[in-house]
Amino acid sequence: MSTTWLPCGNYHQNYVEDHAWWQTKFIKGKMIFLALILFFVIPFFADSYILSVCNLIGYTILGALGVQLLIGFCGQITLGHAAFVAVGAYTSTLLILEFPWPKIILDLGLAYPISIIIAAFTAGIWSVLFGLPSARVKGFYLILTTMAAQFITVDLILTQYVSQIGGRGQAFSLPPGTIKLGPWVIDSDLKVYFMMLFLVILCTIVMANLLRSKVGRAWVAIRDNDISAEVMGINVFKYKLLAFFVAGSIGGIAGAFWISNLAAISPDHFPWFWSLWLVGVILIGGAGSIHGAIFGSLFMVLIMEGLQLAVMPLADTFPKLLMDFLFIKEAAFGLAICAFMIFEPNGIAYRWWQIKNYFNLWPFSY
Repeated sequence: MSTTWLPCGNYHQNYVEDHAWWQTKFIKGKMIFLALILFFVIPFFADSYILSVCNLIGYTILGALGVQLLIGFCGQITLGHAAFVAVGAYTSTLLILEFPWPKIILDLGLAYPISIIIAAFTAGIWSVLFGLPSARVKGFYLILTTMAAQFITVDLILTQYVSQIGGRGQAFSLPPGTIKLGPWVIDSDLKVYFMMLFLVILCTIVMANLLRSKVGRAWVAIRDNDISAEVMGINVFKYKLLAFFVAGSIGGIAGAFWISNLAAISPDHFPWFWSLWLVGVILIGGAGSIHGAIFGSLFMVLIMEGLQLAVMPLADTFPKLLMDFLFIKEAAFGLAICAFMIFEPNGIAYRWWQIKNYFNLWPFSY
């Protein structure tokens, strides 16, 4: 029997219905409407600025998904995720610019797609190396370990050694035509936008399916109480390292994607503040929810862009405002974190869940 609408909500007759992606016709219609907006309205009616903002939102979502997996679903605190994004970005860049690909690979435009896969694997392995201490430490000590990943990776290895390859100094130039997907050259905001949509949807589906599997249930058990999880027979160390690998891989994909939006790449694109920013995104969006990574990214990027647009008209009268915008942005970030911790500690995703339940259970919403 199919899912049936009742005045006080939905009920399911079997396991398949309970775990269906789209459980009602209303949800199917809502998702079709969202797809129309994403694939037809925005690409063909938005200007270059709006597309660039959308690409930044997608990049933030990709970065926040990995942090959400570690903190929200597995309970492993991280403050160094920008390091794994940087590893993915530099791995992809070096493979495109320095690796001697066979001519057939270059002619078919497969160098960049292959580099994304290798970047994901490399960033995942690098993340596992810094996840090893999670077997013996947790909480504050794990925070310090993940911060070490940021400083060792970006400030030491990438800045002092990797950036010097080829005598380039601090930056790798990415001339137009460098990034290709098959016969298509990714040389415009619109093409970057479509690639961003594909990667965000792919990573979201993969992560959602993992969370619905035995692996995801093990992660949640570890998050709730790792001692109880071990008593139940879960190999806590193995699943923690798997969480670090998957989170690092998604971060590597984020970095490999972001180079398509840059004319040159340097360690300055991956500061420690970006790691802190991603943690803030999931705290505002809601920890323990994929929706949280998406809503948090939308909120933070749009609020900061709106703040910048508000400051621009005042630049002529108060030029120091524009010069100090970075500090204004950081202050707004801190105020947003404090406001959500006080007034909405469960994040935007929890509020969205409440709105959906109110609608589905009406008129018995209590």
